[in-house]
Amino acid sequence: MNPPSADTPPEPSRGTGSAVRAGAFRPRALLEAMPLALRKLDPRVQLGNPVMFVVWVGSVVVTVSAVVDPSVFAWLVTVWLWFTVLFANLAEAVAEGRGKAQADALRRTRTGTVARSLDGSELPATELRPGDRVVVEAGMTIPGDGDVVEGIATVDESAITGESAPVVRESGGDRSAVTGGTTVLSDRIVVEITAKPGESFVDRMIALVEGAQRQKTPNEIALSILLSALTIVFLLAVVTLQPMAVYSGSPQSLVVLVALLVCLIPTTIGALLSAIGIAGMDRLVQRNVLATSGRAVEAAGDVSTLLLDKTGTITYGNRQATALHPAGPTSVEELAGLARLASLADETPEGRSVVDLCATRYGLPAEASADEARAEFVPFSATSRMSGVDVDGRGRTVRVRKGAVSAVLAWLDEHGTVDPAAREQAARTTAEISGRGGTPLVCGRVSPDGVLLGGVVELSDVVKPGIAERFADLRAMGIRTVMVTGDNPVTARAIGEQAGVDEVLAEATPEDKLALIKREQSGGRLVAMTGDGTNDAPALAQADVGVAMNTGTSAAKEAGSMVDLDSDPTKLIGIVEVGKQLLVTRGALTTFSVANDLAKYFAILPAMFAALFPQLGVLDVMGLATRESAILSAVVFNALVIVALIPLALRGVRFRPVSSEQMLRRNLLVYGVGGVVVPFLAIPLIDLVVRLIPGIG
Repeated sequence: MNPPSADTPPEPSRGTGSAVRAGAFRPRALLEAMPLALRKLDPRVQLGNPVMFVVWVGSVVVTVSAVVDPSVFAWLVTVWLWFTVLFANLAEAVAEGRGKAQADALRRTRTGTVARSLDGSELPATELRPGDRVVVEAGMTIPGDGDVVEGIATVDESAITGESAPVVRESGGDRSAVTGGTTVLSDRIVVEITAKPGESFVDRMIALVEGAQRQKTPNEIALSILLSALTIVFLLAVVTLQPMAVYSGSPQSLVVLVALLVCLIPTTIGALLSAIGIAGMDRLVQRNVLATSGRAVEAAGDVSTLLLDKTGTITYGNRQATALHPAGPTSVEELAGLARLASLADETPEGRSVVDLCATRYGLPAEASADEARAEFVPFSATSRMSGVDVDGRGRTVRVRKGAVSAVLAWLDEHGTVDPAAREQAARTTAEISGRGGTPLVCGRVSPDGVLLGGVVELSDVVKPGIAERFADLRAMGIRTVMVTGDNPVTARAIGEQAGVDEVLAEATPEDKLALIKREQSGGRLVAMTGDGTNDAPALAQADVGVAMNTGTSAAKEAGSMVDLDSDPTKLIGIVEVGKQLLVTRGALTTFSVANDLAKYFAILPAMFAALFPQLGVLDVMGLATRESAILSAVVFNALVIVALIPLALRGVRFRPVSSEQMLRRNLLVYGVGGVVVPFLAIPLIDLVVRLIPGIG
């Protein structure tokens, strides 16, 4: 089965099993969240939101005033002011409620697991500490997060990832990490625990989806400070208004002054700000991505450089050996023998494909013989970019290597002189393979007879359909894409041109990735990248957004700011889009809120002072019935607009891959103009109902 294309959107319905499955907004969620919203009326909770705390204090003041000097108008304003606070709490409670439902399902994965130590004794999983080693056999639940240090097994991770297909976990390499609560389906493995009690992957997931560890992001803090400053300005304006009104002979009641204050301060965005942040985390969870904090989600929206591995992200990643091209006097059969020997210790998919090609096409054994097994194998490493074998026999040492062109040629040059004709032929073959997007590997031998350049092994890969269009969308948003690959520069450029990336980093080592990230950051850019191996950990930690694959090592997952449960490197593009949507939603609703406040001036100010200053009558474009109905209608609208915007805050404003200038222009047109127009339409309609109340109309 072919992997999904890069432009296939993530499946939002696939969450952490039944755990992190978050659906669309349901109206019933408002009722379900009401108890939590009522508990949030606690003033200690309200202190965390300065804008809504002012509304809470105003509600208390108006309540006291209504008790002392009761009237229909005073009590109705009191009720709707409390509704304003309640609806603000409701927005946050709905967002948190979805997370709590997910957390409850996650808790069900944490059963009373018993761990079996190496000596056969059993102990509760809660007593395990980092460094402890446990044995897990078929049918047993893995008791805690760790790395496989011995054996290989298939593991059912559906409780965490929602994916029913089992995965393979084995010691060594980049697929050794296992998660507590998953189940071993076959064989036997030894797991070294890496997480402390209460700090396991599932524990952190529960804390994150519940919002218990949610901290305000820098942008959110900055916006909160701005909203608080605006609130203080309007508070001072309202406080100084009363002496002026008394001097003018038109003193205003405390109820009217508080209503004016609440309608003028940015209550709409103040009420929805927290819910927007929580919903951003929730949208990532729907894509099977867990972020360590809201800061990581926000940073994803500000990313300006993407580091993308070629294999598995831009291409399908299943590079297979498809042809052998001998060089010089070497026959294709001799090259097959050398390539097979050099690949026996190469556990990468590419290395195994070389052995398979030699076995199927040239009839060579796929397994090492007894004599070969006694040889000294050299496994492939990202540093050397080669694999091979050193064979000792009859006092003669024969060394064979296969790997990246520059690495093998440099190794051969260290041990002798390469035949110029063979080198030239290999260079032409390498150029041809690279020119058509393939990957060439060189195979060579060093023996007492001298140096032999055997030839070139051709690997083929395919660029995912639609990936060029996605990169074009990123470019429209001002995001640079950098393809990182271990391939030689010619091959890398051919793939890069086909995929449409902005820059290519070829023959990249872990140190090269780290240096590139630092260089980009020194220029003021925010960088995002993916990784799964221990050698990726430094770069993941350095990147502003480091997405670790769930199949990767514990070191990679600890270093990253996000973990992709599906281990799909392509998802990095979607993560950036989620971050952008979070920022766009926050900006759009802030614009709508400020525009709303501007429109409400035309409802309240004429009602308060038109009798004293008839000139203000020109501002009464809404034509509201009475002074009391105008003020009450504005207060009712101020409360109801919060509820109306909760679905949009949770779902997010529709995101389109356009430039910042186009996005700003669109938001000002839709949410700026819309924020002005909506009150002019809604408040008069509310007034038609309010004026029917005795004592108001």
